[in-house]
Amino acid sequence: MTFANTASINQYWRTHPALFTAMLLVIALLTSYLIDHFSGSAIAVLLILQLAVVAVALQCSANYAYFVAVFGAVSFNFLFTTPRYSLQMFNVEDIVNLSVFLLVALTSSKLAEHYRRQQQALEQAQLRNSILLSVSHDLRTPLATIIGTLTTLKEYQAKLNPTQTEELIDSAAAESHRLHQYIENLLQATKLQHGALKFSLDEANLREVLQRTIARFQTAQPRIQIHCEPELPPLMICSSLIEQAIFNVLDNALRYSPAEQPVTVNLYRHQQMLRIDIQDLGQGIAPADAEAIFELFYRQHPSTDGGAGLGLAVAKGIITAHNGRISAETVAQGSLIRIALPITTEAA
Repeated sequence: MTFANTASINQYWRTHPALFTAMLLVIALLTSYLIDHFSGSAIAVLLILQLAVVAVALQCSANYAYFVAVFGAVSFNFLFTTPRYSLQMFNVEDIVNLSVFLLVALTSSKLAEHYRRQQQALEQAQLRNSILLSVSHDLRTPLATIIGTLTTLKEYQAKLNPTQTEELIDSAAAESHRLHQYIENLLQATKLQHGALKFSLDEANLREVLQRTIARFQTAQPRIQIHCEPELPPLMICSSLIEQAIFNVLDNALRYSPAEQPVTVNLYRHQQMLRIDIQDLGQGIAPADAEAIFELFYRQHPSTDGGAGLGLAVAKGIITAHNGRISAETVAQGSLIRIALPITTEAA
């Protein structure tokens, strides 16, 4: 299992703490029952229940860990002490063991919560360092190009013919758009990481959003081939954010495919989702990288692609915030990024 898959699984359980807690309690009780049946060791049962408390405390909030501790204590009394299947307890050793279990469980829950907070603080510090490194590296190239172009235009304007002047202006404009897009992605990535991305949903036609997005690609627009199903239902989305997500995926496809090859965009309905398939004819995405390409600051080819590693991560954050999905699909040639948005008439 790759690191990206592990991270995805951890993220899933973090967003479903009740399900994780219930699953872990069932596993712990079944394991405890087997241990009690074959060995009759009350200490081993308590250790298994204690392990469940620690696991929940590391993955979920402290309240879930406290619940597991109390539930584990009641289960131990009801299922594994004499008299069985009652909440009475007469054995002094069982009473002592249960008291120690509760004390250790509550203490370990507090320690695990403190550890989790420290990990979150460390992750935020690492994110800030990554952003600073990315800013210092990725802003340098477009800024240097813009400064060099404008300096050349200022010093040699009288000696340049109209064609040369127009080329310099187009170069500066292109780098300015690139710089703007990078800064916008950086801001959105920071908001997503801090959970500060707020937006409202309005009814919108996804075909119109797609057409506005493609119109932003001035020179590369002829390379983009669109295929849309007729009479698609409207969606409840934030149009500006969805436009940015589609733009990031399209920009990525255009960058990594040969200049003479087209990029195909298919918009169609699949069950209760509207899908946008964006396919290029570049060198493709390795199966091992299918999840990793959506991670923040990840680059497939760090030495040559010149990207910031932000676009697809921001696209995934925006699509996920709309209860949609984005994935890299396996194709015979090139790469295909699929965006799926739910068809709903209710605002979240």
